[in-house]
Amino acid sequence: MFTIGDFAKHGRVSVRMLRHYDALGLLRPARVDPFTGYRSYEAGQLARLNRVIALKELGFSLDQVGSILDERVGAEELRGMLRLRQAELETAMAAAAARLVQVEARLRIIESEGTMPADDIVVKSLPPVRLAELTATAASYEPQDIGPVVGPLFDELCRRVEAAGVVPTGPGTAYYEDAPGTESTAAVLVHAGLPVASSVRAEDLGGGVRIVTLPAVERAATVVHRGPMDRVLPTAQALARWIDAHGHRSAGYARELSLACPEDPEQWVTELQEPLAATS
Repeated sequence: MFTIGDFAKHGRVSVRMLRHYDALGLLRPARVDPFTGYRSYEAGQLARLNRVIALKELGFSLDQVGSILDERVGAEELRGMLRLRQAELETAMAAAAARLVQVEARLRIIESEGTMPADDIVVKSLPPVRLAELTATAASYEPQDIGPVVGPLFDELCRRVEAAGVVPTGPGTAYYEDAPGTESTAAVLVHAGLPVASSVRAEDLGGGVRIVTLPAVERAATVVHRGPMDRVLPTAQALARWIDAHGHRSAGYARELSLACPEDPEQWVTELQEPLAATS
């Protein structure tokens, strides 16, 4: 048998916590000396201690832990509960990481206030382009909502194009528009497209793929963004400041032309192309 101190060491908990569990009836000592009151534990009790700690980590209160243990939750069921909790924590961590990226992006914008890009922005015309595309709806135009939608769209479109033996005639293009029937929300319709030859038909690429012609744009303000698209906000807002400072007006969402898209997102090169309204 173990003293309470030794049992605490083996269970990686504090003596104070073991006493608390005893008081609540969650984990009684195997033996209590009637004269000294010293608590002793058996090695087999580590299994119950592990369950108590695991259930606490799942977010259950100690009262709930006691009820669950009294119903004798099996190891397999407990394992399933832990896996579910693990998935929830991983999702929360991913969401927190995405929020951190956006905080950093906003910080870079704040730090660059008062500066105005010049040579990096070019006004040019955009030719029409024939695209094979997939579409889906994002909750908003914010990077954290766009990224999880546009990435899988391009992955699926590239898979279908490759399976059909079709070779794209240029870089991929993402473009956006307000989602229909969502006037009271910020939802955005996301288009992920690859330019294809005139001989390619939609049916060659499977259901859901459309062949569209993205119309020409007489004038667009363009700027190159380097790095992952979840950090595009400073570049996009620099472009917006330039448009306003030079007396132009935006005529819609910016297109995103993928000039380079290697495995490492830090090496991505994307041209933002914002259509400009016609001058009066």
